[in-house]
Amino acid sequence: MDPARADALAVTLGRAERFAKGDPLPPFFHQVYFWDPVPADGLGRDGHPRTGTGLIPDMGLPRRMWAGGRLTFAAPLRAGVPAEKHSTVVSTQRKQGRTGPLAFVTLRHDIVQAGALCVREFQDLVYREDPDPDALAPAPRQAPADVNAEDVRFDSTLLFRYSALTFNGHRIHYDLDYAREVEGYPGLVTHGPLLAQFLMLKAARALGPLTAFSFRAVAPLGHTETATLCRDDQRLWARGPGGGLAMEADAEVGP
Repeated sequence: MDPARADALAVTLGRAERFAKGDPLPPFFHQVYFWDPVPADGLGRDGHPRTGTGLIPDMGLPRRMWAGGRLTFAAPLRAGVPAEKHSTVVSTQRKQGRTGPLAFVTLRHDIVQAGALCVREFQDLVYREDPDPDALAPAPRQAPADVNAEDVRFDSTLLFRYSALTFNGHRIHYDLDYAREVEGYPGLVTHGPLLAQFLMLKAARALGPLTAFSFRAVAPLGHTETATLCRDDQRLWARGPGGGLAMEADAEVGP
C-alpha cells in the first residue's frame, strides 16, 4: 500500500499528515488502493466497467449509484505493507420503487494484511432507469438541527482528484453534459464515498479509533455545494445547503 497514494488523498482532503512505511492509515483510505483497470471497450456508457462482464451481474438498468455501506475495522491498515482484497457478491435483488424498477447489489470486500483480516466492507449499489424529464423531483428529507457542525465545500477540482485517486470513471463526477443530459442531475455529483470519508474522519477525530461505521446516501450533493457535517455522539449526518439530508451515518468505537 504505497504511502504516496495515502499522501495524495490526505492532500486532496486538506489534511496535513504524511505517511511512512508502517504508519496506520486513516479509516476508508483503502479506497485509493486495489485498482482494477478495465480497457475502454469493457466500459459502459457511464464510464464504469460494464455490468455482466465482471463481478457485478447485468441488472438491466443503466444508472449506477453507491447507496451506502458498512465497515468493520479489526486493525488499521498500514502504509508500505502488502495487502490483499477479496471481493464477493453477497446478494442481488430487483424491486419496484415509486419511480420505477430498482436493482440492488451488495458486495463484500475483505482486506487482509500480514495474514490477518483488517477491514471488512459491505458496499451497497443501486441501479435505476433513466430519469423521466417530466417527473417531479421528490421533496427532500430534512436534516436534523446542526450539532457539532463544520462545513466542507465541494468543487469540480476536488471531485476530479478523488475520481483519479480511486480510479473511478463514473462520468457524473466530471462530465457536466453527461450528468445533466443523460442522468438528469442539475450538475456534477459529489461521490458518496467522498462524503462518507469526511464523516468517518470527523467521527474518528471526536471518538477515537473506529471499530465500525455505516452510512447511507439519502440525496445527491452537487459539485458547487457546501455540506454541513454534523455529529451527535456516534450519530452523524451531512446536510445540504437547502437543509436537505444528504447522508446519514453511525460510528462505533471499542470499549
